[in-house]
Amino acid sequence: MAAAILRRRVFLQSGRESPGKVGAIFSISSLNQQFLFFATGNDAVSEVQKSKKGKWVTLPPFAPVIDASSLGKVLSGHRTDLKDGNTSVGASTTALKWIVRCCPQLPRSLVQKLFRLRQVRRESSDTITSDFGVQKQEYRLKRVAAKDLMNIGDRILLPITVEELPSVKHEYRCSDEEENFVHDLELYKDPAIIVVNKPPGLPVQGGIGIKRSLDELAATYLRYYCSEPPRLVHRLDRDSSGILIMGRTQTSATVLHSIFREKTFEASNNDIDNKKRILQRRYWALVIGYPRRQRGSISAPLGKVVVDDGKSERITIVDNVKIMSSQHAITEYRVIKSSCHGYTWLELSPLTGRKHQLRVHCAEVLGTPIVGDYKYGWQAHRKWKHFFKANIEKKLDENLPNKKTHPFGLDLESGSILDKQPRLHLHCKEMVLPDVSLALQNLQLSVDCDLSELESLEFVAPLPSHMQRSWDILNS
Repeated sequence: MAAAILRRRVFLQSGRESPGKVGAIFSISSLNQQFLFFATGNDAVSEVQKSKKGKWVTLPPFAPVIDASSLGKVLSGHRTDLKDGNTSVGASTTALKWIVRCCPQLPRSLVQKLFRLRQVRRESSDTITSDFGVQKQEYRLKRVAAKDLMNIGDRILLPITVEELPSVKHEYRCSDEEENFVHDLELYKDPAIIVVNKPPGLPVQGGIGIKRSLDELAATYLRYYCSEPPRLVHRLDRDSSGILIMGRTQTSATVLHSIFREKTFEASNNDIDNKKRILQRRYWALVIGYPRRQRGSISAPLGKVVVDDGKSERITIVDNVKIMSSQHAITEYRVIKSSCHGYTWLELSPLTGRKHQLRVHCAEVLGTPIVGDYKYGWQAHRKWKHFFKANIEKKLDENLPNKKTHPFGLDLESGSILDKQPRLHLHCKEMVLPDVSLALQNLQLSVDCDLSELESLEFVAPLPSHMQRSWDILNS
């Protein structure tokens, strides 16, 4: 239900009467006014109206919206102009997409069902000239199909019964300590994105057996003044850590999705040599062994295989792409520092975004599995020689604070190479990406603005405790 679920401030507003609507109209503010310059998706939705006595919930009038996917291609360097081809900054949209943008709290399946039952109406206006030359606006209410394109000024009307829907999700309330912990993860935020330093052990997304996930916590505690929860645009494994980007609006999330997707597309088509790398990700990993070369590029296709009688799956290198489905994967690497104890610190730069790409490339191509990766480096860990030096351990323990219990049951102290079972040593340390917020602001000022010289944002996330401890051990 629009009012109950959105939980917005309701105020009385005068308005014209139209078919199916009687009496005063109430408006629900969906965005802080200072951020209404995003005339995109439900960022642009400043009011959702309903008739007090009628049977309809009325959405805001349709206005041209930014084609977020095309903008992502421009920012990725894949296109030079938003007006290339059949799309533009003022691209139209379908009735279904407009409802989804305006009412993100409504399940998409419900919206589709309303269309199938022919319960969605569109209010259009025509200018009528009388016999005396007087012009007036005439409003008509007609059924609309899901794929019908919206015209400027059209309003969509939904049955009032959508307001009786129960909330699908209930916000999880944290303790003050847990809430402060979530806020401390934040590295950066602007009107378009929010960046966090994900701790190891905290899942990014919910699922079977997962009580708390980062996207759920962000939706509750990192939303701030926005009407929408932050949206994930890429993933990090549960046991890895580092920089995680989320879009704060549907439009910015779509732009970021497009940027990440275009990066993988270009790399897969070997179109990366002569182009400026708009999106850059650099991971730090501690591996067992030594690569043959100090730096290099790995290009090896990855495929999925089912193991344990279908109970689980793993990613592997595909030798023959003709007989097995695969995805092209490219990783650049360089040696940061080697240790005489049999370890090497690597900087890994994935040019594609495949599942478990870095872990598989390190283990199966370089022959140097990542410390703590028991899925792809189990053979190396079976031969694991526990690194132990009493004097080093004692010295380090003196400089470490007393171990404490962290929120959500996370163990952020143990897991270094001193421990018998070290944690995964893989951390997204640096990331560079276009300033999406600035791009959207510039487009509001001028559709023809030049985005080719748009400034980039650079983020750096400090190493988690167990990796920093391993670094100190190997440098002592």
